[in-house]
Amino acid sequence: QVQLVESGGGLVQAGGSLRLSCAASGRFFSIIAMGWYRQAPGKQRELVATITSGGTTSYADSVKGRFTISRDNAKNTVYLQMNSLKPEDTAVYYCNAVVVVAITPYKSFVSWGQGTQVTVSS
Repeated sequence: QVQLVESGGGLVQAGGSLRLSCAASGRFFSIIAMGWYRQAPGKQRELVATITSGGTTSYADSVKGRFTISRDNAKNTVYLQMNSLKPEDTAVYYCNAVVVVAITPYKSFVSWGQGTQVTVSS
């Protein structure tokens, strides 16, 4: 079983910054990739950013140049530094991870955190 625990959400004024953290724990062999998604009220969950174990990153166009995803493999932790926040960034932010739980036979699955609220006031 894998647990993801997010922290760092809160209320911030437009133009401000927040840093989200997500730590993975439990029984697994490795984490292939970790990422952040968000879901605003009345909208579908959308990808924000992802990072592989090798450090390859990808971002939604709406956050490029403002958000930075990083990862500490030794701590099984992923971070999302959010700068120049806008009211439209308001959402519940979810951490996810693709984890390998068995080698023979190979088995992996996607785990999700509980989410952390980010509210940006105008």
